[in-house]
Amino acid sequence: MFTRYRALTRRRWVAVVAPVAAAAALSAIPLAASQAATPAMAASAAAPASGSGGLPVMTVSMNGKAISVGGTLKSGAERVVFKVTGEPAGGPGFARLDPGATLSQLFAALPAAAQDPNNLYGIAQIVMSTQANKGTSSVYLDLAPGTYVALDLASTAKTPPLTVFTVWPSHHPAAMPKAGAAISTREFGFTGATKIYDGQTVRWGNAGFLVHMIQGIEAPNLATANKIAADLKAGNDNAAGALAIGEYGWVGALSHGQSFESVVAQKPGYWVIACFMDTQDGREHTTLGMEKVIQILK
Repeated sequence: MFTRYRALTRRRWVAVVAPVAAAAALSAIPLAASQAATPAMAASAAAPASGSGGLPVMTVSMNGKAISVGGTLKSGAERVVFKVTGEPAGGPGFARLDPGATLSQLFAALPAAAQDPNNLYGIAQIVMSTQANKGTSSVYLDLAPGTYVALDLASTAKTPPLTVFTVWPSHHPAAMPKAGAAISTREFGFTGATKIYDGQTVRWGNAGFLVHMIQGIEAPNLATANKIAADLKAGNDNAAGALAIGEYGWVGALSHGQSFESVVAQKPGYWVIACFMDTQDGREHTTLGMEKVIQILK
């Protein structure tokens, strides 16, 4: 199980995005989507759908071969609803272009980003990346106006499904729900809650300068969780994997200063959160202290 976890999450954002840069079909991506409102976009901006707590709703549909974005595309807090079919789990991720950057620059930067996701700085920010199991799930995201690329990073397709969409300014942007707990990354460790609750809204953030992830590794008990954390710190990933009984990718990758929220729906018990990103000299962030035992309570 842990081997599959590693394949989906280690440098999850960039490892599967790199082939896009070489895809001949790249030039066919509708760049106009970032330049002018389509009738559907204009309609969605004028008549927002309402979700939990009255928040506007954006929908992201994935089937392993294609990804589409619909619903409300306005700035401010939104409930982003994932609808996954045709694959065990989707890997929805959003990158927002920096002011003045272009889609062509983003795609040209992907080969370098495949080696180090921090090479996206100055071009785009990874504002959300998570795991979405088959069926329906959601996160809460405070969307800034701009041009976005949405990808399904868990797809096994040679070229990951992607689409371009625009978030339009709102005159009255909604506020994010109040989170019951927060967990954040930094260089090199985690801050925030050590105990979170099933059904609790948690804010996942990156307070560090580098791109980080927050991956959860389930352990059968506290002693084993501590052993998994120690093995990861020592670079013994295979030993840690042999002790794991489950996993979940709360954050696949997140740029500096970005955050989003989700409702905890994972099994109560002991978990190890970890960042498997690499330094420029090839060291996993886990070996630098980015592993921490937390507990999910009922």
